[in-house]
Amino acid sequence: MASITKLPSGSWRAQVRRNGRYVSKTFKRRRDADEWTIDMERRIDRGESVSKSRPKHLNTLIDLVDLHIADMHESRKPLRRSKSYSLNKLKQDIGHTRINQIDRETIVEFGRMRAAEGAGPATIAMDISYLKTIMLHAKAVHGVHTPVEEVKLARIALNRLGLIGKSKERDRRPTQEELDQLFAFFDANERYWAPMTRIIQFAIATAMRQSEICKIEWDDVDLRRRIVTVRDRKDPRQKDGNHQEVPLVGLTGYDAWSLINDQRRASNSTGRVFPHNPRSIGTAFRRACIGLGIEDLHFHDLRHEGTSRLFEAGLKIQQVALVTGHKDWKMLKRYTHLNADSIVALASGQ
Repeated sequence: MASITKLPSGSWRAQVRRNGRYVSKTFKRRRDADEWTIDMERRIDRGESVSKSRPKHLNTLIDLVDLHIADMHESRKPLRRSKSYSLNKLKQDIGHTRINQIDRETIVEFGRMRAAEGAGPATIAMDISYLKTIMLHAKAVHGVHTPVEEVKLARIALNRLGLIGKSKERDRRPTQEELDQLFAFFDANERYWAPMTRIIQFAIATAMRQSEICKIEWDDVDLRRRIVTVRDRKDPRQKDGNHQEVPLVGLTGYDAWSLINDQRRASNSTGRVFPHNPRSIGTAFRRACIGLGIEDLHFHDLRHEGTSRLFEAGLKIQQVALVTGHKDWKMLKRYTHLNADSIVALASGQ
C-alpha cells in the first residue's frame, strides 16, 4: 500500500508498505512522489532491494560496468589490467544493450565476435566470467534485477560451440642453445638499455613473472638472508597484500643471488632493482625471438623453465611452491614437464 501526504513545508512524503516491507521518501513535487511509489511497489514485487543507496538511472550494461568499477575503487580494489580490458570490451561491444534485454543470444553473439577478433577460448571464458561478476555484484549489493541466468545459459552454449574453455597448458621450454642465442643477441645490441640477459637469467633462477621482476625494490631485498620479498604477488584468491619471501638461490643453472649483486653494482641501489616497464621487457624479448628465428617462445615460458629446473634439481613440490608462489600445489603439475635426461642422471646418481 502506498500513501502520499503533503507536509506543512509544502513537500510531499511518500510511503510504501508492501509485503511486510516499508520505505519512505520526501519530494518537492507530487508527480515525483507518485512515480517513486510506483517504482518501489514494482521493485518489492520483484523481490529487489529498496535501499536508498541504490544508484539511479541504471539502464544499460555500461551503467552496470561503471557501477562495478566505482564500487571497486571505493573499496580500494583497483582493477587489474586483464579485468579492465575485458570490461572495456563488454562496454564497447554490447554495452548499450539495456539490462532487461541482455539475453543468451546477445552474450553468445558477443562470444562469436570475440572469437572472430582472435580471442582464444580461455580469454572469452574470462570475459563471460567478468560479465557474470558485475551482474551478481549489482544484484547483491544494489538490488538491481539482472539476468544472471542468461549468462549461465550462454556459457553452456559457448562451451558446446567450443568458443570458451580452459587455457591450454604450454609445455614449451627453451633449449640452452636458444637461451645462449638470446644472451648473445642482447649483449651485442647496445640499443637495449635494459640488461636483458641478466633479466632472463633472473627469471629462470627465481621463476618470477616479468611484472614481479620489474617491481621489486631494493628495500625488498634482504642482503643478509639472501631473500627478496615479492609484494602483492598474483593469486586467484588474494591479489592485494599477498607478500611472499622468495629465496635467492642458484639451483636452476643461474644464481639469483649473484645476479642481484651484479645488478646492484650496475645501478645506484635505490628504487626498483630492475627499473623497467614489464611490457617493454616482453616486447624486447619477443622481437629478439623473431629476429633469431626462435618460434613460439614467450617470456612467461621462462617461469615454466625455472619451475621445471627446480624440480629437476630435486626439490619437493612444497619447496618449489615457496619459490614460485603457488598456493595450490595442484597447479604446479602443469610445470613439471621434466627433462628425461635429468631423470636418467638422477637415477644413475650422476
